[in-house]
Formats: sequence, structure tokens, C-alpha cells
Amino acid sequence: MTASTTDIPMQPDPENPMTTASVSDVKIDREALDRSISEFAGPNADYYARSFHKIHDSTGIIPRVFNWAAAVFGPFWAAARGIWGVFWAFIILEIIAFVQIGRGSWGQLGADQMARAQAQEARAQEFLNRATEATAAGEDGSRFETLGNNLMRAAERSRETAEAAAADATMILISGIVMLVFLRVVQGLWANVVYEKQYSRWRVDPASVPSGMKLQNILLGAALGLVIIPLTVYRFTVEGVSEWITDFPANPDHYSDTARWLEAVIDNAATSGSGMFDGIVLMVRQVLDAISVALIGTPWPVVMAVIVVIAWRSAGPRVAIFTAAALAYIAFLGYWEIAMETVALVGAAVVLCIVMGIPLGIWFGKSRRAYSFAEPVLDLMQTLPAFVYLIPIIAFFGTGNPPGILATIIFGMPPVIRLTALGMRGVPENIKEAATAFGATRWQLLKDVELPLALPSIMAGVNQTILMCLSMVVIISLIGGGGLGQVILEALQFAAKGPGLLGGFAILFVAMVIDRIVQGAFRRADQK
Repeated sequence: MTASTTDIPMQPDPENPMTTASVSDVKIDREALDRSISEFAGPNADYYARSFHKIHDSTGIIPRVFNWAAAVFGPFWAAARGIWGVFWAFIILEIIAFVQIGRGSWGQLGADQMARAQAQEARAQEFLNRATEATAAGEDGSRFETLGNNLMRAAERSRETAEAAAADATMILISGIVMLVFLRVVQGLWANVVYEKQYSRWRVDPASVPSGMKLQNILLGAALGLVIIPLTVYRFTVEGVSEWITDFPANPDHYSDTARWLEAVIDNAATSGSGMFDGIVLMVRQVLDAISVALIGTPWPVVMAVIVVIAWRSAGPRVAIFTAAALAYIAFLGYWEIAMETVALVGAAVVLCIVMGIPLGIWFGKSRRAYSFAEPVLDLMQTLPAFVYLIPIIAFFGTGNPPGILATIIFGMPPVIRLTALGMRGVPENIKEAATAFGATRWQLLKDVELPLALPSIMAGVNQTILMCLSMVVIISLIGGGGLGQVILEALQFAAKGPGLLGGFAILFVAMVIDRIVQGAFRRADQK
């Protein structure tokens, strides 16, 4: 096969009419392309080379290529070729078709209604016999006769329903066959198109895109099909399915034994580490007490004025006006003291999250190995339901505000760690190399180059941590935490709609004030 050449005439330059564009030759080496397709496809390489050429030359929506192997073997062809997305999509659709075929062939449609009709007829016959015996004995048997006639009519309706369901078996069978044939035709039409797209991805990245027909893919696809299709069809087409298919054979003793083992482990850890846990609670309580004295012990006009001035200086006059209105709402409804307690709880949690989270984020941003070990822990901290945190927190630290802050730290620390690490990894390497070339030490590189460039991501992490800590206010009230969360908890206990909504709006305003101040401070720092 020789290389073909396509001549594409160039248009004259509109800006310089006197210049005549030369003719440019675009050469396509068919032999090299066919060798590449052969290396990718493996078996039947000539067929796929011809098909790919037709796809490239086609201008229609559906290229005129049909893959009989994909039409005959269906999703198993996709598995053999490593196209696992097509395999899973069509095996699920074909299972539906096989279930319809099974229901129409041996599904015994209406068997449950027929069994009910037979049971109703037997029960009706018993009532009619009792009516006959009562009449023979000179008693009134009309009650039994009425019950028997009613049950007989119900049995007739059940029998009609069963017969109607059985009559639909043929249509269900035909619909399943039509659906299966349609799916196989669709796979035959689009198999080469999908495979050509995989070939295009393979040319860009041969290491990560599957190619050829591999034995392990064939065996895996066959094993999956033999497990998934028969069991699913059996489950939905056969009456009286075995319990080992519908119910997992779990032993209840495993649950109880594991639960008792976990309780023993937690109790032993709480007893042996009581000194350490008490020390942690004492440290958290000191931070909380310091913030509480500053917010609650100080006269409220001073605290309100300071917060409004901070909002003005950090985010501008609009945020200051909003802050003043939000604080006025809180104070007017008598929520001032408990709102400041909420701010103290959140502030203590945020301070501890930032103090511990940013250094960890810097470390994880610089060390891929450390981040790979920490990532599952961060995933666990973010995905575990918040209520689950309270169980070990109560066991190790008791109840009250300090344990609530510790639960809030677990819930709120992952964002600042992740976004700090993301910001550190996003610093361009050429900038760090330039700073190092000019004699910057590792500390100077971190302080003057990496942290300033990573600051937007770090501040976004701080913002997310603040909001997530505020979202824990209501939850920590379940273990004795104070603040506005206690108001919401009491409203839930007594279904008090008014107090609950007013307390919820107070939490909302506290969150919005903190968020606006932090965001405004970041924007102003970024503008400077």
C-alpha cells in the first residue's frame, strides 16, 4: 500500500492581493496508520483498519460499518476488547431483556393469584359445608352461606386476574426478544465507532488505554456474565426463590460479638488514657474560657462596637451595616449571651483547626507520601456521619462544651488541610526554582514565596472550616453543648415552631457575619 497524498489549495492572502498562496500538501501515510491500527486491535486488524477508514471518511451520523462479533457476543465482545463502560451498560440492559424472556417462558405469571384463588375456594367450601350442616340441624346457616358466597366471588376475581397475567406471557416473551435483538443491533452498529474512539485515546496514551484482545479480559467478562445474568434472571422469574439469593447468610452472633468487643476496647482505652484525655479537655477548656471572657464578660456595647468596626475595616461599609443589623436582631430577641457563647464555641474550634490544620496542610502539600497516608483519614473525617463522632467523644471526653469542640474539630478540620495542601502544590515550580537560584533558604521560600501564592486556597479552606464548624452547633447540643444549638434542640423537643425559627435565623446571621468578614478581609488583602 502506497502513501496517499491530498492536495489542499491555499486561498490568496486578503491583506496582500498581489501575493499568491502556494499549494500545501497534507500527506497521510496509510501504511503507518494501518500498522498503528494493527498494533492496537490485534486479532482481525485488517477488518478494523477498513472500518476505521470508513468511519474517518463518513459524513453521516451512523457510519456504514457493522460489527457482527459485537452483535453476536454483545457485551462480552466489549469486555474482550477492554471497553468496560460499554460492557456494564449493555449487560444491565440485556439482563432486563433476559428477565422478560424468562418471565414469558417459565415465569409462571399469575401463579400467586391462582394459589390465592384456590385457597379462597377451599375456605368458601368450608363455610358452605357449615351452612349445610346448620340447616340440616335446624339452625340458621345464612351467615355461613353469605360468607361462603362472598369468598367464592373473590376466588373468581383472583382466578380471572391469574388467567389475564398468564395470557400476557406471550407478549412479554416477544417484547423481551425484540429488546434483545434491538440491543444487539445497536451494539453492532456502534461497536466500531466506540472502538475507534478508544483507538484515538490509545494513540495519545498507550500505557493507560486498553488495546487488543486479552485473555484475562475475556475470562473476566465471561465470569461476570455467568454470575450476574443467571442469578438475576432466576431471582426475577422463578417463584419461591431460595433464601440464600435474597438474604445474605449472616450470623447474628457475629454482630453481637463484634459490638461487645468494640465496647470493651473503647472502655479499656478510656480507662487507660484518662489522664491524657483530661489534659486535652483542660487545654480546650482554657481556650474556650479565654474567648468566652472576651465576648461575654466584656460589656455588650463594647463587643458590638468592636465587631462592627472589624467588619468595616475588613469588608467595607455594606458589610458593617449588615453586621450591625444582624447583631441588633440577636440582641433584640434576647439571644446576645447565648449567641456570644456560640461564637466562643465556634471560635475555639476554628482556632484549633487553623493552628493544627494549616501546618498539616503545608506538610501534606510538600510530601506526596505523607498526603497519601493522610488522605484516607481525611476521607473518613468528612464522610463519617456527624452523629457518629459523638459516640467515641462521649466515651473518651465526657459531655459538655469541650467535648463538643473536639467533635467540631474532627468535622471542620479536613477542608483547611486539603485546600492548604492544594494551594501548596499549585505553586509553580519555576517560581520556586528562581527563588532558590537567588539564594532563598527553605524558610524564606516558604514564607515569602509559597505561602503568599497559596494564600487564596488557604483562605478558602479557612472559610469552609468556619462554616462547617457553625453547622455543628446544633449537633453538639446533643452532648451538653450550649449556645444557640440548645435553643434549636429545645424547640425540636417541644415542637416549638416559633422559637426554633428565631433561633435558626440567629445561627444564620452569626454564620453570615463571620463569613462576610473573612471573605471581605481576604478580598481587600488580595487587592492590595
